[in-house]
Amino acid sequence: MTTEILVALAILVGLVGIVVPIMPGSLLVLGAIAVWAFTTATATGYVVLGTAAALIGLATLVKYVWPHRRLRAAAVPTRSIIQGGIAGIVGFFVIPLVGLPIGFVTGTYLAEHVRTRDRRAAWRATVAATKAVGLSLLVELTGALLAAGVWVVAVTRM
Repeated sequence: MTTEILVALAILVGLVGIVVPIMPGSLLVLGAIAVWAFTTATATGYVVLGTAAALIGLATLVKYVWPHRRLRAAAVPTRSIIQGGIAGIVGFFVIPLVGLPIGFVTGTYLAEHVRTRDRRAAWRATVAATKAVGLSLLVELTGALLAAGVWVVAVTRM
């Protein structure tokens, strides 16, 4: 029972890590489930681990492909996203927690404004980039929540 409590806490920290990008949340969730699977050393444990790995792997694939297509359709260059990401990281340290989104939006807007010289086009690109990042986060969180749900079902049935 102690193992399950520690694994549950690690999964919770991983889920928070997805929303507040301080650590690789999905990897922490998968790692916690792997520790549980190897500790229980049962067929159920290994099936749960395989299922969790598949769910998180699929979510990771979708997390990069789906938003990237939306950004390409909105004609937002990767360079602007990278500049926004760098500004978001700087913002995270300047203004804890809320600095990340503020920095990302500001950095993306400025990069697009310099590129296009048009405020409206820069704002449209910034909105598209912010939606894509939000979609990416939501997809990753969904995959990790599904993996955690599979683990919870297995633990409650053992």
